[in-house]
Amino acid sequence: MDLEILAVAFFSGLIMLRFQLPPLVGFLGAGFALHGLGYSSTPMIESFADLGVTLLLFSIGLKLDVNSLFKKEIWLGSSLYSMLTTLLFTLSLIGIKALGLPLFSSLTFSNIILIAFALSFSSTVFAIKVLQEKGEMNATYGNVAIGVLIMQDIFAVTFLTITSGDVPGPEALLLFALPLLRPLMFRFLDQAGHGEVLLLYGIFLALVIGAGLFESLGMKADLGALIVGMLMATHPKASEMAKSLFNIKELFLVCFFINIGLSEEPTLDGLLIALFFILLLPLKGALYFLTFSAFKFRPRTAFFTSATLFNYSEFALIVGGVAYKMGAMPGNILVAIAIAVSLSFVIAAPLNTINHPLYQFINNRFIKPTENESEKEKENKELTPKEENIDFGDAEILILGMGRIGCGAYNELEMDFPQKIISIETREDTVQGHHEQGRNVLHADGTDPDFWPRIKTLEKIRIILLSMPNSHANNSALEHIRNMDYTGKIAVIARYPDEIEELHALGVDAAYNIYLEAGSGFGRHVKEQFL
Repeated sequence: MDLEILAVAFFSGLIMLRFQLPPLVGFLGAGFALHGLGYSSTPMIESFADLGVTLLLFSIGLKLDVNSLFKKEIWLGSSLYSMLTTLLFTLSLIGIKALGLPLFSSLTFSNIILIAFALSFSSTVFAIKVLQEKGEMNATYGNVAIGVLIMQDIFAVTFLTITSGDVPGPEALLLFALPLLRPLMFRFLDQAGHGEVLLLYGIFLALVIGAGLFESLGMKADLGALIVGMLMATHPKASEMAKSLFNIKELFLVCFFINIGLSEEPTLDGLLIALFFILLLPLKGALYFLTFSAFKFRPRTAFFTSATLFNYSEFALIVGGVAYKMGAMPGNILVAIAIAVSLSFVIAAPLNTINHPLYQFINNRFIKPTENESEKEKENKELTPKEENIDFGDAEILILGMGRIGCGAYNELEMDFPQKIISIETREDTVQGHHEQGRNVLHADGTDPDFWPRIKTLEKIRIILLSMPNSHANNSALEHIRNMDYTGKIAVIARYPDEIEELHALGVDAAYNIYLEAGSGFGRHVKEQFL
């Protein structure tokens, strides 16, 4: 049965790719279809689904800047949003009950508050999956969305700990000593190499040190995976470990989305209530937008973040399940939440696929600057530091990615174009090192769709070099540059011949195979030294 389920999931995901939709829509659809044919979830599917979520949270921790959670727009914004959403959803449910509809007549006030609280969450799994597929994990809105989701996870874990009745014993205090083990964990990571041992070590940290240790001490297993990932985030190989886990994590998450559909026990009452919850979804999106706007984010950042979080969360099922076991939530409501979560994914997936053109349409149609004020001047008022406009000054050459290749290109071009080069690098510690060596480097991300509209002097740039190590990142930046109607020259690095062909098809002026170029450079060096 497991093999049949996975086969249907594969073809469903493939069909979605053909229609340029996220494969997870196909995985959800496969679960619904199979459930309708009499299939149900299996222990293997459920186990893989749990593993996928655990590895996902561990991977988030590996990339997380802990200090970002202490920013006012994250902790305060998340708190205000959760309170406002719970309040408005509570009032909506009270209003519906007052109409005397039979489906809601049996709900008590405590039932209503629990439902509203459960629906206030957004899905961490869904949002991260969408951001990864779009290559926008490092975008400004992606960072904000991840921070909000982690805060919501903390709220949910706190609720589950309080309501489960399983209060952690004094032995849980031992977890505060976990940071003391970080030097040892770092030493093992230094010795883990770059192959299968590195992958195995990542799984060991996530499932044994993280999930296993926390669960044995009465804490939430997934929270343990997240925290251990955060402890490892400052190691130079943390990003490499996250990449090594990527494919196995993605495979397990397929089972997560299939399991949602397979676990349904739909009823007519549950479906009708779920449709009402779906009608509340735009209210959820509007509250997100207003919250982020209140913290001085640009409209586009607030819009993209809201679109990423425009769904209900799998945590709603967990919270609802705990409340159901306690007798605090009717069974038909739990079914309705499960259906609403699934439907919200189906709605949000295509929305996030078209969010860029959708925002452009809304912006052109409804958002206009005042008569005596340009749009950029209007947007730049009282923005957060990461949202302010950027001035490249007199620079004529822009380099994206200051790794070994970008740094070499910078040094070579600087000899002929002194003081005319500016570069972009995503790693803050690397930027500091370049500053110490006198290079003109900004801390930003060229794959961030919010980065390009902030540039005031792009028309002065004659040449753009895309030298980021990831081809997807270069392609993403290229797409954003084209959307800015840039007319200068663009050069891009690639690793494989098919990538060169793809780049030429996209209209770049020059594409260079780094392996061939490195070989040519090595040959020239040998001739200069020995021949």
